[in-house]
Amino acid sequence: MIKILIVDDESVERELLYKILSPNPLLELYQVENGRLAVTYASLYDVDVVFMDIEMPALNGLEAAQRILADKPLCRIIFITAYSVFSYAREAVKLGAIDYILKPVDKEDVLRAVKRAISQVEADRQLKAVRPPEGDCLEVDEVSDKAALMMAKVKKYLEHSYMNYDLSLDSVSSLLNINASYLSCIFKRCTGVNFLDYITNLRISAAKDYLCDPFKSASEIASMVGYDSSSYFTRAFKKNTGLTPTEYRRQVSGGVRK
Repeated sequence: MIKILIVDDESVERELLYKILSPNPLLELYQVENGRLAVTYASLYDVDVVFMDIEMPALNGLEAAQRILADKPLCRIIFITAYSVFSYAREAVKLGAIDYILKPVDKEDVLRAVKRAISQVEADRQLKAVRPPEGDCLEVDEVSDKAALMMAKVKKYLEHSYMNYDLSLDSVSSLLNINASYLSCIFKRCTGVNFLDYITNLRISAAKDYLCDPFKSASEIASMVGYDSSSYFTRAFKKNTGLTPTEYRRQVSGGVRK
């Protein structure tokens, strides 16, 4: 069961989201009308996903999300707002939001976002399920079945979480309750690439897809794939592909400029 909290000060908007999500029997839905209640409900009911309006009185959605994530860092936040302001989107992604939906919400956008959130929650749960018992040290020199299974789950987790700014070797090793250096060694032995390069490859691959959309800026795409600096994104992209994001966009559009 996936627990989802819907937060909006407008009852019509809450009911619309509830109507879209309620047919799914695997979802347990809660509704509140402000950010303060959102923080309380998220903790009280241990919710997995929050649909959060940004513009609310007293405690806005960005502030409420920050408090929720401080207490529940694995909670997935999906922001909804009537304001198409990039600074909002950037701040939302920096907080760890997995999506940003404009009002009036479109059913397909909502279902796509919740599907993504569910896949991330399930990846978190599967990762924790393969956590080695305390004191059970998997062999590094020889890749055991346990280690291979754990790394398969880690890879799936990264594929669903690469857009998170705070994703790191330390954060994943903490989830697994194992030493970061040990995880790094096992990961390289099982995958053939180091941990950071694997995440970078995931991010650049996603960025290539986003660059096919002419309406998304390079700065916006940088935020969407997990970079808090557009200049660092450009450097990483060029190192990986040999092209800047702008050059890549021109190339795939068939308009390479001399």
